[in-house]
Amino acid sequence: MKQTDTLQRFIFDDAPVRGAIVRLDDTWQAVLSRRHYPAPVRDVLGQMMAAAALLAANLKFDGTLIMQIHGKGALKLAVIESNPDRTLRATAKWDDVAEGASLPQLLGEGAQFVITLEPKEGQPWQGIVALEGENLAQMLENYMLRSEQLDTKLILTADAGSAAGLLLQRLPDGHGDAEGWPHAKMLAETLSSQELLELAGTEILHRLYHDDEVRLFDAETLAFACNCSQERVGDMLKMLGGEEVAGVILEQGSVEINCEFCNQQYVFDEDDVNALFQMDVVHAVREARH
Repeated sequence: MKQTDTLQRFIFDDAPVRGAIVRLDDTWQAVLSRRHYPAPVRDVLGQMMAAAALLAANLKFDGTLIMQIHGKGALKLAVIESNPDRTLRATAKWDDVAEGASLPQLLGEGAQFVITLEPKEGQPWQGIVALEGENLAQMLENYMLRSEQLDTKLILTADAGSAAGLLLQRLPDGHGDAEGWPHAKMLAETLSSQELLELAGTEILHRLYHDDEVRLFDAETLAFACNCSQERVGDMLKMLGGEEVAGVILEQGSVEINCEFCNQQYVFDEDDVNALFQMDVVHAVREARH
């Protein structure tokens, strides 16, 4: 029986290896139901979503992990947010995408990978590196090695039904037999995309590591959620400034904002904008233009 929308962490008792395995079903379908993605973009976004859940599971901080790819090719932007309550949301922007395009072809030259950690308390942290590798898993492995000096092995896959992933990370020397890392990594490389999408996490771990002492932690449930709101959109409009927002009201009659993540539409009319800025800003701009 498949374990849907779950993440399970584990650790090897006799080897310097920790890991996690994730499967996203309803969570991934909630993303796909809000926008039609070309298959190459869809699969990259699903893999990113699985990767963000996996990386966030091993972070020792209370906050949000934001994963972004900024491309120069057909894929302009892909964004995943993983929140401490184990909810995720995702979106992407793209131009014309060739059928069967590889990730390097989608991204073009000079693409960047950005991970931002936004703790509930304290200052955000951001890491930016060029993307190196033929697929997302390789790119993330290189990112973790360069930015965190952390040996990582990732197996990621996604299709129109599910997104899934397996993460292994090497622990510092002193935790078990040092030969355990290449052993665990080699076995992980035998895992197929089909197995990752079709088998329960516990089945996968048993198939790969039934001869090893692997300690499982309790499975965690994941879900889609978007934290957009009228108040948040209002705060964004305040940052734009009263003159610019009032100008849109005068030209279009209202300000309409669609959330990129969930497609929720927010509409602000003249009264809403005046209330937002606590003055008759629309009248002031109208008078100034005359």
